This record gives sequence, structure tokens and C-alpha cells, in this order.
Amino acid sequence: MNSGSNQPAVLSAVTKSYGAQRALDDVDLKVEPGELVALLGPNGAGKTTAVKLMLGLLKPDQGTVRIFGEDPREARNRQRTGAMLQVGRIPETMRVREHIDLFSSYYPHPLPMAEVIGTAGLEGIENRLFGELSGGQKQRVLFALAICGDPDLLFLDEPTVGLDVQARRGLWKQIRTLLARGKSILLTTHYLEEADMLAHRVVVIQEGRVIANDTPAAIKQDVSLEDAFLALTEEGALK
Repeated sequence: MNSGSNQPAVLSAVTKSYGAQRALDDVDLKVEPGELVALLGPNGAGKTTAVKLMLGLLKPDQGTVRIFGEDPREARNRQRTGAMLQVGRIPETMRVREHIDLFSSYYPHPLPMAEVIGTAGLEGIENRLFGELSGGQKQRVLFALAICGDPDLLFLDEPTVGLDVQARRGLWKQIRTLLARGKSILLTTHYLEEADMLAHRVVVIQEGRVIANDTPAAIKQDVSLEDAFLALTEEGALK
């Protein structure tokens, strides 16, 4: 899907609260075409809220959200996005191939079935019931459903949870292939090695505010990304 604007995904001065709890506080966040941004932060920092705003599942209290220059709730924008959310629930009594076929029907120009199965590493299990799969296999199916529509913008929320090392690195390879095709990706992960290996830019969020936004190398300086992340979040907690 390459029609329409190629403007980045943008949160601009966005604030979002749930009752008295402020989830995001004056947040700016941008994902450029062909860029992978890793959104990092402790549990409850506001990462999922940011993703849901960009998907059009929530409305900001203040600020603006734009996907491809428009409201993310526009149908044509939804057809250019794919999402693999941390809690993915799909019927367990349908076969893998049936799920992919169903999700592909939501998009005007989906990828061929064989390409989706190959990219997600589902060869040999495409005719099995979803409920019969291991946790790692289910994760790969959810990845397949996120990419089957050939989206220009992809949201990956903890995509490698439950995957072994080999499967995780296989998924990294496929993510790099998507980036090479000009796709934009917003990744949330607790695996800091994953962010370090894949991200063009790392955004660290804590208590609803952005406390760092730079390349992995700039954030790390002369330490590991894990040490830099811990230093940033501990410093932020003290303020």
C-alpha cells in the first residue's frame, strides 16, 4: 500500500489521562518513513497508551495525533497500518491459514498467503488450530496477522515475548527486511538488546513524559543500552 501521504506518525504535545491518573503528559513522538523507533519505559510508563492513540483506539485529552497526515481513525489510514499488540486474542478453533485469510480480507492489497507464512516462519503449522500452538508459535501467527495487509506503518508491542533465541533473531531478520522496503515501525520491548539491534532511534518514557529521544549510540555513549536505560529511569524517578 503506497498510495496517499507518506508523512510520519506523529504525537504532538499529547496529554492523556484516565481519571486522576495521567498516562501521557505533553508528549511529542514521531516515526519517520523507513524508521524503526523503539519506545522504552518501565511498566505503566505510558507506552501502550501512546500506541493506542496512534492506532486511533483512544483520543487525546490535549494535543494532536496524525498518521500519514490525517486522523488515525480514518478508514484509509487503518488500511495502511498493522498492529501486533501485547495481548492478542483470536479464536483458538480456527486454523492458522484461516486466520491469515480472514485478516487479509480486511485490506485492499494484501500480501500473498505463501509470503506471509514464509515471512512469519509458519511453514508446517499453517493448517493447525491456533489453540494447539505453543506460545512462541502463537506470537508468530500474531506477527503474520500484523503484516498480512502489507502495511506502511507497523506497531509491534512486545513482539518477541515467548520466542526462543533462534526464533527471536529470525523475527529480527524479517523486521529488517520490512524496514528495507520502506516500512515504518514503532516497537515496544523490554529486551534492550532488541532495541539496540533494530532501532534507528530510541525514545524512553517514564511516568508519561519523554526523558530521552536519540539514537541508541548517543543514548548509550560508552555503556550498554541496559545501563543507560537504568540510569535514565532511576534519574527520572528521583526528579
